[in-house]
Amino acid sequence: MNFWQQLQQPIIGLSPMDGVTDHPYRHMQKKYGNPTVIYTEFASVEGLCRGAAKLLKDFLFDEIQRPIVAQVYGTTPKFFRQTAVVLCELGFDGIDINMGCPAKNVAHSGAGAALIKTPELAQEIIRETKAGVEDWLQGMKIADLPDITPEIAKIVQARHDALPQAYQEKRALPISIKTRVGYDAPVISEWIPRLLELEPTCIAIHGRTLRQQYSGVADWERIGEAAELAAGSNTLILGNGDVDSLETARQRTEEYKLAGVLIGRASMGNPFVFRASQLDEPSLFAIAVEHAKLFEATYQINDSYAFLPMRKNLGWYVRSIPNAKEVRAELFQANTSQEVREILKRHGLV
Repeated sequence: MNFWQQLQQPIIGLSPMDGVTDHPYRHMQKKYGNPTVIYTEFASVEGLCRGAAKLLKDFLFDEIQRPIVAQVYGTTPKFFRQTAVVLCELGFDGIDINMGCPAKNVAHSGAGAALIKTPELAQEIIRETKAGVEDWLQGMKIADLPDITPEIAKIVQARHDALPQAYQEKRALPISIKTRVGYDAPVISEWIPRLLELEPTCIAIHGRTLRQQYSGVADWERIGEAAELAAGSNTLILGNGDVDSLETARQRTEEYKLAGVLIGRASMGNPFVFRASQLDEPSLFAIAVEHAKLFEATYQINDSYAFLPMRKNLGWYVRSIPNAKEVRAELFQANTSQEVREILKRHGLV
């Protein structure tokens, strides 16, 4: 039995968000919100298999974040197979294939939500990802992978050796999928059965088409239709889109007969969205300082380090206060966690 089947339902997970759900963000969400499951940002299998060692930063995590699923995207089945071995070696609990990203640079390459238009390729990608997990179970090593460079292999090996013993052991990682209701228009009745043929453990469905991007309203009726199609299978269906609270998450789960939902944008600056109560918890502003410190500790060792990506998080933490515009303007000039603390202290927030 894999971890998905062991999760208590309703599953209320943290949705993967490119440029947002990095290691520090995930750590803070898990520590103070405790979502049922967490995904990484997506990383390109083509990039990884062409020597882009910098992509390994997307696969940083700590033990507090379990169960954690590594998300990847691309169009090359053999690269998915090799990347699966890498992700098994890194100690993840599952592998998720992104078939839902609407970004132009992703979709124009045929990846992400564009795979909805090429179901045969989507199926082959799932098969090869599963085959990669099996390769690892049968003893394949990172050094055996033809498209993984020695540099990447060395980093992966070091991270593997640092894992708790239980996660160095061979485990059959489950394969899940994150997708959308369609490309130009909803195609649930055609698309979801093609995925179900390959028996993924879980399918998370964003209730918009690629064309919609993040505009309009998520179509939960279509998500419910997917749940009906999956009834009787071993595949869990999660919904995603416009879930702004724990109460909404539970309502959507019950109304559309889902295994659970993923919360994305509502978690920005508010890990408490996953909790029914936040008694005895620190303020969001204290969490913002802690987040900034972890960001520094995680990335300062890199030659290309900059505090800039942290600033958007700071803006989210203060957006509900009366003088948010003024405080945000100051925070967007901060370059260290100490400066963040001083700004918040000056405004009486910490």
